[in-house]
Amino acid sequence: MCRLRFECECLEGKVLTTVLLDIEMEEVCLNNEPVFDEGDEYDLEGGHDAGNGETQCKQVSPQPTVGLEFDSFDEAYDFYNLYGKEQGFGIRVSNSWFRSKRKERYRAKLSCSSAGFKKKSDANNPRPETRTGCPAMVVIKLVDSQRWRIVESELQHNHQVSPQIKRFYKSHKKMIIAAKNAQLQPDPVTEVHTIKLYRTSVMDVGCNGCSTLSETEGLNPIDHSQHLELREGDAHAVYNYFCRMKLTNPNFYYLMDLDDDGRLRNVFWADARSRAAYGYFCDTVAIDTTCLANKYELPMISFFGVNHHGQSVLFGCGFLGVESVDCYVWMLRAWLKCMLGRPPQVFITDKCKPLQNAVSEVIPEARHCCCLSYIMQKVPEKLGGLKGYEAIRRHLHKSIYDSLKIAEFETSWAEMIKRHELGNNKWLQQLYEDRQNWVPVYLKDTFFAGMIPIRKSESLPAFFDGYVHKHTSFKEFVDKYDLALYRKRMKEVVADQESRTSSFELKTRCNFEVQLCKVYTKEIFRRFQLEVEGMYSCFNTRQVNVNGPIITYIVKERVEVEGNEKEVRCYEVLYETTQVDIRCICSLFNYKGYLCRHALNVLNYNDVEVIPSRYILPRWSKDYILPRWSKDFKRTHLLHQGSSSNDVYDPAYWCDHLYKLALPVAEEGAQSEEHYKTTLQALEKLLNKFHLVEDTLNVT
Repeated sequence: MCRLRFECECLEGKVLTTVLLDIEMEEVCLNNEPVFDEGDEYDLEGGHDAGNGETQCKQVSPQPTVGLEFDSFDEAYDFYNLYGKEQGFGIRVSNSWFRSKRKERYRAKLSCSSAGFKKKSDANNPRPETRTGCPAMVVIKLVDSQRWRIVESELQHNHQVSPQIKRFYKSHKKMIIAAKNAQLQPDPVTEVHTIKLYRTSVMDVGCNGCSTLSETEGLNPIDHSQHLELREGDAHAVYNYFCRMKLTNPNFYYLMDLDDDGRLRNVFWADARSRAAYGYFCDTVAIDTTCLANKYELPMISFFGVNHHGQSVLFGCGFLGVESVDCYVWMLRAWLKCMLGRPPQVFITDKCKPLQNAVSEVIPEARHCCCLSYIMQKVPEKLGGLKGYEAIRRHLHKSIYDSLKIAEFETSWAEMIKRHELGNNKWLQQLYEDRQNWVPVYLKDTFFAGMIPIRKSESLPAFFDGYVHKHTSFKEFVDKYDLALYRKRMKEVVADQESRTSSFELKTRCNFEVQLCKVYTKEIFRRFQLEVEGMYSCFNTRQVNVNGPIITYIVKERVEVEGNEKEVRCYEVLYETTQVDIRCICSLFNYKGYLCRHALNVLNYNDVEVIPSRYILPRWSKDYILPRWSKDFKRTHLLHQGSSSNDVYDPAYWCDHLYKLALPVAEEGAQSEEHYKTTLQALEKLLNKFHLVEDTLNVT
């Protein structure tokens, strides 16, 4: 058992408030019923000096959050009563539900003492009305015949509430007496309140319901000095967020790592949508460490990819205690386990050496590449002070972006080093030694789904751009997290709608444009359309070699270079006549996922009017995620038949499968108001059936 300790010291160190959270070192998949293990305690210890006049510091109890569970009804009552005392209101049991046969309470409503109104009295001098019909309350329910869970919570009052208002409530009577007795003691009083919370045995999302993760197997032990630096309110913000996600986000997954002193080292989490999205777009994944690289207060990292619109899509987040190999190994293993152990084909990182070493250890089968955008952003910092910087920068860009062959890059790089006398520059030496992992000309055989820039104007956008700044706190980020996800999701929904309902404007008479306007999403078609238009900047296509069925062509193109000048470049295209295979030396298909203007030009030259299906990737199609029932239900079902036999018994698999099948229902339900009402009624009816089944199981 480990303890998570958050400390807040008051004036002159006289009073120390401590929050302790006992958590076992194991993963938590929140689609399981409880949140914490039996026997775990959440202690609130608040000391106070009764008569010395010092400013006091008191730790506020956590808010009543949906999903909190307790040993008994009395413990749940005491928890809400303590919360009410600290906020400045009393409580009472306003409703109780009992099972008729056993007279056992199984549900209760705890309300603010100002809830409702008193019955009218016929007395001559009735007492004045003190209630206000206050809506503040919690509803608790007996689960598993042994624990009480908060299933509803309303925190807002319709009257003034303040702990400074000196008013004694009946529910606080016992607490007041206990406090007076405690003040008779000569030593300062430490007020201890214990709330027992639970979670079931952890579900190993990659296995058959049994946890196989230990400190030596999956998550390595880490240096004790590495931990997160939390400010006041950060711990409760993260904890309350995870509790809320328990019921509001099915298949939510999180994992915490604590050191031997109970301090939080690392945190990882992913919501259901992120896990489902990874099932579709797991080919190329990037990890964003901007917050760590730029020394932000928030040590956040995020895993992301791109969806069928070319938009960034989140695959999980984490807070990292320190940039060490061990911490990165822990984070990568937590993420990989969350994603059912399925590694991506390509993994993109920055130049952080500990991260690179961790990727090699945890995901050796993935093609590991460094983010070119990150490297180019460092150029002004690393080279800006050199004499002739502008000339160096132009030469560096030419070497990186304009080289079509490895020999061209090597020659251009060597010329740059020699001309500008950069032989002793250690940063450039390190870049050159690692060139096979970041220079585009070395990466032509790898599919990147548009996630590496191949032109100077391109960059890799981070998922949380605009939501995190240098001084963002944990609490502030948790508050913004849902907003960021909501806005990204709305952007995707709008793009889905436009792709399915809008008619695309054709800019040429080329058959390729007509063919793919019916397939691609709007944004991907716009990008492909630029290549179709670019065919007209190509000229003098000629055959230069024949080797059996393989014909080599040279296609010339006028391209813009720096300063709005134009130059002619030659592109070599290989065309195999029997299978209609084609490959251009620019490798745009591997970089971006659609054919380049040079390949299209050669196909057109050979009177090929339809692009072969192997060059039309399903990941860019407008119905890739939201298939229609009539034609694609079987395809969606087949996506899951590749899973292991153990997956069919895994709740993570159930949720992922149901989520994908339910998306078309949401799509159809949003087509009109009538569809919306019909869908809503059907879903409510289904939920009612689940509640009836649950009540039946509780009775039996």
